[in-house]
Amino acid sequence: MNYKIIGKYIKDLNFSIPNPKTFFLLSKNISSYKINIDIKSNQVKQNFIEVFTSLSLTPVKEDFERINTKIVFATLVELSNEKMEKQEIEKIVLIEVPTKIYSDLRNIFVSLFESSGFKDIKISENIDFQELYKMRKTQ
Repeated sequence: MNYKIIGKYIKDLNFSIPNPKTFFLLSKNISSYKINIDIKSNQVKQNFIEVFTSLSLTPVKEDFERINTKIVFATLVELSNEKMEKQEIEKIVLIEVPTKIYSDLRNIFVSLFESSGFKDIKISENIDFQELYKMRKTQ
């Protein structure tokens, strides 16, 4: 393995339901939201990268009541070699790290919904980050 995860934590968390009307509408229309995943990275120092994987829900329709849900999960990664090619680092950041931490991120996100009374929240248990990477490359 050419990297090692040395730490992970919640970098940012936003979970707010603005009013009872939104709560009740959300209970009935959770399928009117789509899941967004975003991945960014930041070099902390030589051979150390912080990978930010965020998960959020946004309404499919513009006129829909909005809830504010977003979690940014940070993963500290130590690269084993300072002479890695850019493409190899890109694959670590966009495929390997998110694949390893996604279940933790998903569990936290689902737990927030369940603790707020939403038992039917459906968020994919697996995401094919390899496929997302390929799609990104073809765009």
